[in-house]
Amino acid sequence: MRNKVLIIGAIFIAVLSIVFGIRAVSKRGSQSAEVKPQNAPATTANERATPADEQIRQARAVIRRAPNKPDGYNQLCAAFMQKARETGDFSFNQRAEAALERSLKSAPDNYDALKLRAKLLLANHRFAEALEVARRAVEQRPRDYEIYGVITDAHVELGNYREAVEAADAMVQLRPYTPSYARVSYIRSLHGDSKGAIDAMRMAEQSAGDAESLAWCAVHLGDELLNSGKRAEAEHEFNRALFALPDYHLALAGKARARIAAGDMEGAVDLYRKAQERVPLPDVAIALGNLYARLNRNDEAQRQYELVEFIEHSGTAGAGTYSRHMAVFWADRGVKLDEALAVARRERASRADIYTSDALAWCLYKKGELTEAKTAIDEALRLGTRDAGINYHAGMIYQALGDQRKAAQHLNLALKINPTFDVLQAEVARETLRTLTA
Repeated sequence: MRNKVLIIGAIFIAVLSIVFGIRAVSKRGSQSAEVKPQNAPATTANERATPADEQIRQARAVIRRAPNKPDGYNQLCAAFMQKARETGDFSFNQRAEAALERSLKSAPDNYDALKLRAKLLLANHRFAEALEVARRAVEQRPRDYEIYGVITDAHVELGNYREAVEAADAMVQLRPYTPSYARVSYIRSLHGDSKGAIDAMRMAEQSAGDAESLAWCAVHLGDELLNSGKRAEAEHEFNRALFALPDYHLALAGKARARIAAGDMEGAVDLYRKAQERVPLPDVAIALGNLYARLNRNDEAQRQYELVEFIEHSGTAGAGTYSRHMAVFWADRGVKLDEALAVARRERASRADIYTSDALAWCLYKKGELTEAKTAIDEALRLGTRDAGINYHAGMIYQALGDQRKAAQHLNLALKINPTFDVLQAEVARETLRTLTA
C-alpha cells in the first residue's frame, strides 16, 4: 500500500524513535530554533496543546533547578521531538536541536545527548549521519536497546536490509517491547510476509504502554490488514486507534482508506478532511484531491493539489522531507516531469531503499527512459514487498517495454493486494489490464 510509507511513515520508519514518529509538516512558518526562556509557556496561540506540553513544562522545571547540568536540556529535547510528532510541526525539532546544543555545552560527553543526536538526525532524514552517531553510541553502551532502533531505521532508509534485520533482531532480543516488535513487523512487511507483519504488530499493540503508542500500532496494524484484504478488521483497528486517541490524524486517514475500500467515497472525503484539519500532510492532500477528481469535483481537487505544493515548500518540508513523494505526485499527474526526475535522482543518490527506487522508476517511465526505469523498478521489487503501488508501476513499465506477460502479472497483483490503492491510478491499472487481456 502506497500510504504505508507515511511510513516510515511513513513512515513509517524514519522517526520511530522513543515512541513512534510521524512524518508531517506544519501549516505554520518556522518557529525560533532557540530554547524558550524558562518562564515561557509551553504553547502559544499558534501552537495546539498536546500531551508533550507537560513534558516540556517538567523539563523546564529541571533546567531551573540545575541550569548547568545536561539532564533538563535532554528532557526538553525529547519533549520537543514528541511535540513535533504530536502536532506535525517539525519546526519543533529545531527547538529540540537548540536544547541538545545546550546539553552538550554543559556536558560534551553525555551519552543521552549522543543518543538524542542520532534520533534527531533520523527525524531530519540525515540517515547516514544518524547511523554513524548511533554506532558511536553502541560502542559506549552495547546493551542499550533503544539505539538499535535508530540503527534499524537508518539501515531501512538507506536500503541496507540485511543489516536492518540484524539490528532489529538485536533490539528485540535485548528488549521485546512495542518499538522492537513494530520494527520487526515493518521489516517482515517489506519482505512480503504479511502474516508475520500482522502477528508482530499485534504484539506491539498488546505491549503498548500509552495511548499514542497504542493508536500508532493500531493504525499500522489496520494498514497491514487492509493490505491483506481484511477491510472489516482493518476498520476495527482504525476505530480502536480513534478510541485511544480521539481525532488522531493517522487513524482518520486510515479509516478513510477503509471507507474507500468499502465504496463509501463521501465518508472517505469527510474523514480525510478531518485528518487534514488536524495535521496537514501532503499524502492526505493528494488522496483527498484524487478522491475529489474521482467524484468530478475538479475545482476542489485542484485546490488540494495546490495545497500539496504549498505544504511541501512550507516549514521544514522545503528541506526535502517530502521530495520523493512530490516526485511521484508530479509523475502521476504528468506535470513537472523534468523536476520530478531530478528530485528522484537526487533522493536515489543518498538512499537506496525500495520506495526511492520505485519513485525513480516511475519518473523515468513518465519521461520515456524505459531501460533505466526497468533497472530501477527491479530494484524496488527486490524484496518481494506486497505493495500495490510498486507492482502497478512495474506493470506499466513492463507494458511499455512490450513484456505483456510480466505487465499483466504485476497489474493483477497490484489490484489483488489493494483494489483501491489509489482511486485514480487503480482505474488506469484496470484499463491497461483490460487492454492487455483483450
